[in-house]
Amino acid sequence: MELITPDFGLLFWMTLAFGIVFFILAKFALPVINGMLKKREEEITNALELAERTHKEMEQLQVDNEALLHQAREERDKILNEAKLISDRFIEEAKVKANEEKDRIIENAKETIENEKMAAATEIKNQIADISIKVAEKIIGKTLESDKEQMDYINRLLQEIEERTQK
Repeated sequence: MELITPDFGLLFWMTLAFGIVFFILAKFALPVINGMLKKREEEITNALELAERTHKEMEQLQVDNEALLHQAREERDKILNEAKLISDRFIEEAKVKANEEKDRIIENAKETIENEKMAAATEIKNQIADISIKVAEKIIGKTLESDKEQMDYINRLLQEIEERTQK
């Protein structure tokens, strides 16, 4: 039974040893442990504050990013609208230039046709004149080969016409 009920001397020495150990721990170890716990508590508090600030900054960055995204979309829409207007204007200018070119080509073609008609009419007149001269030569019965013979013949005809008109 000695193990279950300790002796008064053993109890005294155990209490004294516990007190000395407690005193040494209270004097040297507990301030260090308390300091470490306070330091750890401050680090955790700082980490929580930092996490909260970071969370708020992330929310602000997200709001800023959404604003930038919205602004970028507006800029994109503006640029696309400007490009559409420029392309429409370019197409309209091309149509106007094409119509002007078409009108110019048609006008040139009309002038060319008119010139060709006049040239053809002149050619026909010349051919008619040649045919008339050949027919007249055959009627008269003689060929007028030199310029002098032609002029003499013309002068004689003119004199005959004048004589007829005077009568």
